Amino acid sequence: MLDNIFMLDNIFKTIINIGKSAVPKILSAAQRNEIVVKTLKELKLDPTQPPKNVDGVYVYALVEYGVGKDESILKLFREKKIKNAFWSAYTTNSPISFWNKVDDFIQSYALGDEIKESQIDVRSELEEFGRIFIGVAKRTRSPEFKLYPELNYDKYPDWNLDEYPAEFKSLIKEKIKAFCGREFVFKTFENFIQNNSQGYFTVVGDAGMGKSAIAAKYVDNYKSPCHFNIRADGRNRPELFLKSIRQQLIKRYELPNANQDGLSSLLQKVSENLGGQSLVIVVDALDEVEQTGGGNILDFPITLPDGVYFFLTRRPYEGENKRLSVSPGVGMTELDLRAKEYQGLSRNDVKKYIGFMLNEDPDYGVRLQKWVQEGNISNEDFIEQVADKSENNFMYLRYVLPDIAKGYYPDLSLKKLPDGLQDYYQQHWVRMGMEDKPQKNKVIILFILVESRTLLTLEMIAEFAQQDVDDVEYVLKKEWVEFLSKQEVGGEICYSIYHASFLDFLKGKRKLDSTRRLFEEVNARMADDLYGDV
Repeated sequence: MLDNIFMLDNIFKTIINIGKSAVPKILSAAQRNEIVVKTLKELKLDPTQPPKNVDGVYVYALVEYGVGKDESILKLFREKKIKNAFWSAYTTNSPISFWNKVDDFIQSYALGDEIKESQIDVRSELEEFGRIFIGVAKRTRSPEFKLYPELNYDKYPDWNLDEYPAEFKSLIKEKIKAFCGREFVFKTFENFIQNNSQGYFTVVGDAGMGKSAIAAKYVDNYKSPCHFNIRADGRNRPELFLKSIRQQLIKRYELPNANQDGLSSLLQKVSENLGGQSLVIVVDALDEVEQTGGGNILDFPITLPDGVYFFLTRRPYEGENKRLSVSPGVGMTELDLRAKEYQGLSRNDVKKYIGFMLNEDPDYGVRLQKWVQEGNISNEDFIEQVADKSENNFMYLRYVLPDIAKGYYPDLSLKKLPDGLQDYYQQHWVRMGMEDKPQKNKVIILFILVESRTLLTLEMIAEFAQQDVDDVEYVLKKEWVEFLSKQEVGGEICYSIYHASFLDFLKGKRKLDSTRRLFEEVNARMADDLYGDV
């Protein structure tokens, strides 16, 4: 599709040569833009107005993308096969097909070895380039780049190179950062697949034991269809689960006439396309699902086609709350992380995590080492004692290790570290001045975050609290930042409580009791604004 209107070799040489000058530098946005403008002028392209033809937009996008990039990835985009594959994927709104063709190219050509040696995350680079191309295409205002120009509305590709939704990407990235161990979980699941032609495999564990991280790691490794039930985001209802999984399966397997299918029908259609392969669907946090009525949780089918498996996570439950019944012959097993047989393995993983944070973590490693050295403690003793304090809880480590690095425990006494996750929450609560006579503004802000059933912008929180935006921002970003999840929605940053365990802790606090007179007006404002139409 793409003709060589430009002398591509010269173009790429210009991009590479000018871009190389930026590689050693830490560039600000202004500096990067300066290099982009310089490169475009060198190529006789107008920096303010992208060309309206495909070749011009491709080059223009490559300039914006290419500043400071490894030469091997730039060579990839020079290849005619890659350019044509990109445009084909763009016009058919099938970005995954682009990734598949690029992956085949990398496995087949010498340039692929060069890219592998550079340890480039190719999928991320392809996504970045695609998003930049779409941005440039939009600026041209040319109908050539719209998917359905005949319909006269702006529709561009959804440039997501994974089978799972883009809204889960930031969560997955966060969860697998510094991921360590858990091989015994994945090995047990592999054995389950080998011994069952289909079935449900569930990882059970207390809050903070790393269940969501395990789910995220599996999705990241195998690009599995997935759904993360997040109570604070409102993504925890059966109809939303079905809608998400339906979209993913249709996209992955190109299923025809499936837009209204239920889960059983979808899985049956997929099974006919597996060709001896397996389908694993990952569903995290069943305990956060909001579902009325009887039947299986999330309406899971009681029968499954061969080759179809569910990898599930949940907190411990009473027998009547299991809500997962299957027909005879359908595999079903649980791995309880609390079981005695796994405690030693979990402790080993906890120690690996602490060791990574101490020796390799780019954000906190140096400061943790300094703390250990000043306390005249060996690395081994530090790892062992913190592991003891953690009670095999990764969420505890996620909070405590950064706090040590930040100087919140200056006494250099490991004995004074909190014992377990709940003790940590309590210590932080006290440290923020919430125990004795807490400031009214802090109480109200926390109450809003606890009671909200949806993501909230900074401005919304300030409005509900009747407080100045700057004051609310200080509380969120300075005092409670580690407990909050930030997510961009519609170009705005939204906040929610990061983890269900902390939400449960806050709900147990009398000072945040929703029946207090202090919250009457707040409740009314939230109800009118958020749930007025419900």
